[in-house]
Amino acid sequence: MKKVLGKIILVAVTIIAALAMLYPTYKAYNLENIQKDFVRRAKAAKTSADSLAIMESFKKQYGESLQSAKNSQLKLGLDLRGGMYVTLEIDVARLIEETASKEQIDDIFEAVMEKTKEQAKNTEEDVIDMFLKNFDKIARPKGKSLISYFDFGNIRDLSDEKIVEKLRKDQDEAIDQALEVLRQRIDKYGVAEPNIQKQGSARIIMELPGVSNVGEMRNLLQTTARLEFKLVKNNKQIVEYFNRIDKFLANKSARLGSVTETTADTTIAAETAMTEETKADTTAAADTTAMASADTTKKADTTDPYAGLPEKEAQEKYLADHPFTRLFTTYFFPPQKNAQPQPVYYASSQFPEGEYMFKVLEDSIPKFNEIMNRPEIKAMMPADLSIAFEANPDKRYEEQGIRVFDFHSLKSEAELTGDVITDAMATYDPTNNLPMVTMAMNSDGSERWSKITGANLQKRIAVVLDERVYSAPTVQSKITGGNSQITGMANAEEAHLLEIVLKAGALKAPVQIIEERIVGPSLGEDSIRNGFTAAIIAAIAVVLFMFFYYGNGGLVADFAVVLNISLLFGVLASLGGTLTLPGIAGIILTLGMAVDANVLIYERIREELARGRSMKSAIDDGFNKALSAILDSNITTFITGLILYYFGSGTIQGFALTLMVGIIGTLFTAIVVSRAIIEIIMSRGATHFGFGQKKVVSNN
Repeated sequence: MKKVLGKIILVAVTIIAALAMLYPTYKAYNLENIQKDFVRRAKAAKTSADSLAIMESFKKQYGESLQSAKNSQLKLGLDLRGGMYVTLEIDVARLIEETASKEQIDDIFEAVMEKTKEQAKNTEEDVIDMFLKNFDKIARPKGKSLISYFDFGNIRDLSDEKIVEKLRKDQDEAIDQALEVLRQRIDKYGVAEPNIQKQGSARIIMELPGVSNVGEMRNLLQTTARLEFKLVKNNKQIVEYFNRIDKFLANKSARLGSVTETTADTTIAAETAMTEETKADTTAAADTTAMASADTTKKADTTDPYAGLPEKEAQEKYLADHPFTRLFTTYFFPPQKNAQPQPVYYASSQFPEGEYMFKVLEDSIPKFNEIMNRPEIKAMMPADLSIAFEANPDKRYEEQGIRVFDFHSLKSEAELTGDVITDAMATYDPTNNLPMVTMAMNSDGSERWSKITGANLQKRIAVVLDERVYSAPTVQSKITGGNSQITGMANAEEAHLLEIVLKAGALKAPVQIIEERIVGPSLGEDSIRNGFTAAIIAAIAVVLFMFFYYGNGGLVADFAVVLNISLLFGVLASLGGTLTLPGIAGIILTLGMAVDANVLIYERIREELARGRSMKSAIDDGFNKALSAILDSNITTFITGLILYYFGSGTIQGFALTLMVGIIGTLFTAIVVSRAIIEIIMSRGATHFGFGQKKVVSNN
């Protein structure tokens, strides 16, 4: 009895495990349908304020659950969703050329490079390895060494081995730089759930769902990264400009008799979230209900338009009067030493001189940009200023699940560009062991940097890559010699990112698209429909064949196959796998292999029954004698899958992963689960179990 109970538990646990792994996919599907319903209601709403309120309601009710389910759901590949598949390659040959000393390059070196470039077109061999082989064949017999062409002044006891090591390090850094630049560009483009990953030492694979404008995306990916150093101008002038935008939009709205364009709920949530992080005294002052300007009322400011109004009415009037500045939070830094930043409300037209800070919720950025890009708003912008967002969200809020970005007003003209940077390195400040980044410049950059820092003491200079701010340190002293230290990083990871960004300014290896494929959304839908249809037809055919040919045994095999496929989907989802068309092919192949295992077992059982063995003995011998053949065929196929996964890429890896997981599931369900079910049935007193044979009475 205990033995049977163990088998029942085994089967039950397997079923529960399959359902548990598939549940996030089912949950995500249902929540996405609910989200579509909310989006439809939001589009049908009378005002944009109502639309945003509806979506905010969805976010509060289902946002966290949807994100959690999406993280564990089975994802669809690009061939099933539609979009753009791109393979990019770092031009390593160009990197080698740019790294060599220009004065030392001669005909011999050019011959080596010409040979290397020619070979690189026809092979996927590592370019540095090809360069070294060609150098040994062409240059060394003529008395040349790598030292003859490369001069790294910051490396002691330079040797050929150290030069090769430096070239490989430069190659790794080049691909890291390209990855960071591409990620930021894709984020700005608005691609949902892009998949960007390194392949080998010089390639980047990108899957971009939903992309239809191929030319625009191609230009976006291949444009050279631009690193600039710009003065930060978060001053009274930009705050007054924001105030003018408020008045312009409010007056326009009043003339049209329309409701203002943004939602109070979103703004209040943003300000509440942001002010919670400040000190207690700042938080008290920053209470979102203070937008009614309670403090101003206490001071009996006769110019205060909200004085004497009830709190709710004052708040509503403030929101109507400030359709732009309510999208973000503004802080003012008092000139007193160690003073806390104070929240700024645009109830007055008078703003103090000094430094300001601006924070905005990620959800409000599209509306912010839409307003800023209007021609009439652009015309109001000071000619010498531009707005740039930070590249990464504020980590203090991100820990709470809120993405808040700082943005800056910058001087439009760059003080310096990244082409003067010769090196950058993330390290630690020996005085306090905090992360920092050191930066070196060439002679021209050093001279200009000295003048820039000398003229802007105690001012901030932003490090801007592709119009995104990565750091905005304050100039503490005039910097001569071109060697600078940038401090204030929260951790070593942030310092390493800034190192990558600074080196991107002197990027010597351009990125080239070597392969691109476009899958239209309709083709993706057709692929899903055809693949699903093929799988269903195959499954029905197998189920019917197994039942008519093997009877009750066929039904057990059918159940095992369904359980195997369910486990396959569940494991793929748990591993963060992606289902592709080749993956569907792998599933259909798994279907056939799973049935094949049961066919081998059942044929063995039928042979034993034909020899006059009892039902129980025939079942035992059938499973035992078929085991070696099943293991042989599945293990060899599994090894093939391993080879495909290791040497393949993209869709080939998807097929291989599906195949390998399916093989493991096949062995478990066909050998263990099928036998457990049959033995459970036999233990309940059955004297006959059909495997397509003539009826035989069991003698135990």
